[in-house]
Amino acid sequence: MILRDLHAKARQALDPVHYDYVAGGAGEERVLADNERAFDRYLLLPRVLCGGERRDTAVDLPGAPGTSPVFVAPTAFHRLLHPDGEAATARAAAAEGAVLVTGAASTTPVAEVVAAARGRDRAAAVWFQTYPHPRREVTHALVRRAEEAGCTALVVTVDSPVFGRHTRDLRNGFTDLPPGHAAENMRDLPGAPPGALTDIPMSPAVSWADVDDLVRRSTLPVLLKGVLHPADARLAVEHGVAGVLVSNHGGRQSDAVPAALDCLPAVAAAVAGRVPVLLDGGVRRGSDVAVALALGASAVGVGRPVVWGLAAEGEPGVRRVLAALRDEYDHTLALCGGRRNTDLTGDMVVRRGGPW
Repeated sequence: MILRDLHAKARQALDPVHYDYVAGGAGEERVLADNERAFDRYLLLPRVLCGGERRDTAVDLPGAPGTSPVFVAPTAFHRLLHPDGEAATARAAAAEGAVLVTGAASTTPVAEVVAAARGRDRAAAVWFQTYPHPRREVTHALVRRAEEAGCTALVVTVDSPVFGRHTRDLRNGFTDLPPGHAAENMRDLPGAPPGALTDIPMSPAVSWADVDDLVRRSTLPVLLKGVLHPADARLAVEHGVAGVLVSNHGGRQSDAVPAALDCLPAVAAAVAGRVPVLLDGGVRRGSDVAVALALGASAVGVGRPVVWGLAAEGEPGVRRVLAALRDEYDHTLALCGGRRNTDLTGDMVVRRGGPW
C-alpha cells in the first residue's frame, strides 16, 4: 500500500512527460507488465515450528558485507524528478542499510553521490553502473572515476547493444534532458573538449573481451547486469565476474523476453553458488523479495518504486520505500518459518494453481 500511494503521489507531482519516461517500457510494454505479473504466478509454501524471535536478513555482497537484501537498482536522471536528485537517494539508501547502484546516467557526479551516502553512514556501499564504451579509454576513465570516488563495486550493463524503443518517449518527443540537467559522469571524458559531455553508448560490438578487460583492470569487483540465459551466466563466472544480475532492464530494452523472475531459477542453477545471483524487475512487495530469494537470488533491486518515493517525498520517500520492503520481507520470512535468508529454499515455492 505504501508503494502504491507513493506512486500515485509521484504521478500527480511530475510533469507527465517525465512520468512517462520513468514509467514506460519498450514496444507495447508487455515485458514491463509481465515483470510484476510474474510474482503473482508463484506462492510460498511455509515451514512451521522452525522459526525464531529474531531474524537475520543481512547478506554479504561484493563490496557490501552485511547489507540489506534489497538494493537500489540503477535508474537515471534523479534530478529530473526531485531537486535533490541522487544525493537524496544516496542518503536514504545509506540510512536504510541498502546498497545504492548509481551510474553513468546520474545527474549528480559519482563523487558527490558517494559523499552524500558516506555523510549518512561512513560504511555505506555505493556501486557504479556503466555500459562498456566502444572506445575503451572512455570506459577506463569512468572506472577510474568510480574507484577514486570510493565506489565498492562495478555493475556493467550488457543487455543494451542498441537503445530500446520507448513508445511513450517517442510519442512525447522526449529525446533529451531539459536545460540544467545532464549525465554528469559523462563530462570531461577522453576525446571530448573540456567540460563537454560524451554520449552514453549502446554498441553491438561489445564482447566478452571487454568484460575481461574490465575484470583485469579494475580494482573493484565486477558484476554483470542484464543476464537472462543460463549459458551466459556460466560464461560470466568463467570470465571472472563477482556477481550476476538477472534483469531485462525493467522492460525497457526488448519487449520479447521473459520476465526476469522466470529466468532466475535457471541462471541460479547455472551459477551453482560460485558467485551471488541478484535480480531486478517487478519487485513491489516484501513477499516478492522472499520468492526471489527462495528461487536463488541473494538480493533484489528496486528501481521505479525508489524513483516514485523520491518524486513524491524526496529523501523521506525513498526511505519509506526501502523500509517498507525490508519490514514486509522480514514479516514474510517469519511467516515462512525462517530465521535467515538461506532458510528460503526452492521447494517452498509453488506455482499458483498447482500441481504442488
